Amino acid sequence: MNHDLSLHQRRRAPTSEELKGIPWLAQLQPAARTRAVASLLVGDALPGDFVCRVGRPVTYWFGVVEGLLKMSSDNAQGQTMTFTGVPPGGWFGEGTAMKREPYRYNIQALRKSVVAGLPIDTFHWLLDHSIAFNRFVMHQLNERLGQFIAAREIDRLNNPDVRVARSLASLFNPVLYPGVGEVLRITQQELAYLVGLSRQRVNEALMALQAQGAIRVEYGGVRVLDLAALQSSVFVRRASATEG
Repeated sequence: MNHDLSLHQRRRAPTSEELKGIPWLAQLQPAARTRAVASLLVGDALPGDFVCRVGRPVTYWFGVVEGLLKMSSDNAQGQTMTFTGVPPGGWFGEGTAMKREPYRYNIQALRKSVVAGLPIDTFHWLLDHSIAFNRFVMHQLNERLGQFIAAREIDRLNNPDVRVARSLASLFNPVLYPGVGEVLRITQQELAYLVGLSRQRVNEALMALQAQGAIRVEYGGVRVLDLAALQSSVFVRRASATEG
């Protein structure tokens, strides 16, 4: 791979194995699937590469085959606000693609990643011709709404353990990120970027969550043992009581 080329210039056709990592393809009827596969491209993103940037016109609907991306925006003071991470199996920007409007956020690779792109015209063709594709996008939009409502709640939480718990829970969403499974490949530094805490504080939170049986920290990642505990208000009260 030539590191001097931009991500756009590193576009290529996906391999058969990479196509298996695109969750909505298997739901399409043969004609729609054939058209989608013929249009799909992938790019090998390096850490720090921008997949899309604020103000740029939408040209693709993007998804993650391998790796980890972050969605963020900069405020008027130049501070970066991270909205969420996008792990394997996640597709994003369907609202922007449907409206054909400029991006309102940045998407950047946190590590080497394989990013898939469906051209915007093919995206709209599938919306017009495939009930299965419409159903997938509808579920995406519904889950995304819930995700961002939860993100607003996380921003207002003062308990770091709960912030980490809720952020991890969002990354294990089986609808938005079906490629994650039970183990999320993420480093503590990457999680710190997404949560907005120091790596040391994230480590403390992970140890607390592990002690409560909600997760198990493994080499190179985190295994979820009790997703409901990460999401529940019971956990919030327990953590708050511990904090007091």
